[in-house]
Amino acid sequence: MASSGKKKTTMAKLNRESKLRERRQDKAARKDARKRAAIENPDGVYDELNQLGEDLNSPRLAVPSADAAALEAVAQAQPDS
Repeated sequence: MASSGKKKTTMAKLNRESKLRERRQDKAARKDARKRAAIENPDGVYDELNQLGEDLNSPRLAVPSADAAALEAVAQAQPDS
């Protein structure tokens, strides 16, 4: 028998299904990105890690001289055990 013609799917179900499709597409995109990264860098070192290392050496993350002096004073004030 054919359907009655009236659509009986609720908007809530349609919204759930569309969110599920989006999540699956996002997951597939992440998986593809991991595959591309593995192909481009077979040694396992990714550009993000290299950039992180460069960021750690950047001057904005360096300890200002006033803070360094305060840290040295605290270190000297503590007795050696």
